[in-house]
Amino acid sequence: QVQLVESGGGLVQAGGPLRLSCAASGRFFSINVMGWYRQAPGNQRELVATITSDNTTNYADSVKGRFTISRDNAKNTVYLQMNSLKPDDTAVYYCNAHIIRQRGLMVNYYWGQGTQVTVSS
Repeated sequence: QVQLVESGGGLVQAGGPLRLSCAASGRFFSINVMGWYRQAPGNQRELVATITSDNTTNYADSVKGRFTISRDNAKNTVYLQMNSLKPDDTAVYYCNAHIIRQRGLMVNYYWGQGTQVTVSS
């Protein structure tokens, strides 16, 4: 069974940094896109950043220049380095991965359990 396990959330003061990690475990053939989404209370889940298997990245306008997404394919892990954090970044952050479980099968989409990030002013 494929699982995504996140770590690194917590409480940080505005302007500070925080780094999130998400590791995929289980049996699968390959991972295509990996990414981070977030959901603040009362809001819909929104894209933060994505990264393809060849390291092409995409960011939400609200985090460009402050957040950096990266991945370690050998460890099946994606990271989100968050700098210059703002109170508006407060949300539950979810890891997402597009995984092919066996060669020739379609992509399945997996989510982590979420990790809370709280930025105090």
